Amino acid sequence: MSAIPEAFIDLLTTKKAFASLATINADGTPQVTRVWFDWDGSRIRINSAMGRVKDKNLRRTPAVALSIMDPENAYRYVQVKGRVAAVTESGADAHIDALSKKYLGQDRYPYRKPGEARVMFTITPDRVQTMG
Repeated sequence: MSAIPEAFIDLLTTKKAFASLATINADGTPQVTRVWFDWDGSRIRINSAMGRVKDKNLRRTPAVALSIMDPENAYRYVQVKGRVAAVTESGADAHIDALSKKYLGQDRYPYRKPGEARVMFTITPDRVQTMG
């Protein structure tokens, strides 16, 4: 596991930065999605509705890459290559609500669809590159 340098932890904790998440489709082509995320001190956590493309891709191929750009300075960023270490539905509803609070200022995730099941992915960084 590779650590995030202290000088860049703000991008994972206090700033409202988005991550561009790269996954691998079933046909081997890349797929990139902008995602909300949080940091548990050593790993990145993202959330998805079950059945979405990123959910299927992450379950099938756990290798991922993320690029997290400073919203105030496009030349300052963190790139992470890693693997999905855990997939769980437990706590995923509370997690998407916490992300909604961080990114939208709303206590509850407002885009939930009836019958939607949420899933949380925990990603362990293997390689970290920074700029800025």
